[in-house]
Amino acid sequence: MASNNPSVFLLMINGQIEGANFPEYDDLYCKYCFVYGHDWAPTSGLEEGISQITSKSRLSPHRLIWNFPLEITFKSTNPSGWPQIVVSVYGPDTFGNDVVRGYGATHVPFSPGQHTKTIPMFVPESTSRLQKFTSWLMGRRPEYTDPKVVAQGEGREVTRVRSQGFVTLSFNIVTKDMKKLGYDGTPSDPSNTLPQSSLSGLRPQE
Repeated sequence: MASNNPSVFLLMINGQIEGANFPEYDDLYCKYCFVYGHDWAPTSGLEEGISQITSKSRLSPHRLIWNFPLEITFKSTNPSGWPQIVVSVYGPDTFGNDVVRGYGATHVPFSPGQHTKTIPMFVPESTSRLQKFTSWLMGRRPEYTDPKVVAQGEGREVTRVRSQGFVTLSFNIVTKDMKKLGYDGTPSDPSNTLPQSSLSGLRPQE
């Protein structure tokens, strides 16, 4: 009976943080975490993780390769608060201190299947030249206390940031019981995926 009348649907995420493009930097590692709404809860897998340090090679002098796995399953009663993944990249500065090299976030793809996303990264900037010089000298660059603020957007409008680098992720998405609860996450045109930053494509079934 429960299988015929489910009260929740499942979102199963498999994939990896493939790599990054940071032309000015090398020897970088990344961290990730998921941000989701109040109606969502993880049932298995890891909500956050940290990769190995990777360096550029002769074969790919402009690209860093992590191939760091992602695997998690969520349950929810409605699509509001659809999970986002926040990625932070770190590496050594001139003095060997670990400093942030980029923040970025994207929604987990809404439609089942395989997806690849490239996230533009950014870093917070000091508000004055003196602060910039002091932070460089002390090895304490501006960074967020909690990287999850990147996905939430609250207060972001008062933060000065600079674009810097890209991170590529691949996803394999499986959903269960969404249609039984009246939601259809499949794109109307199979050749197109749903928009990355809105839930307009998740439409109740007639």
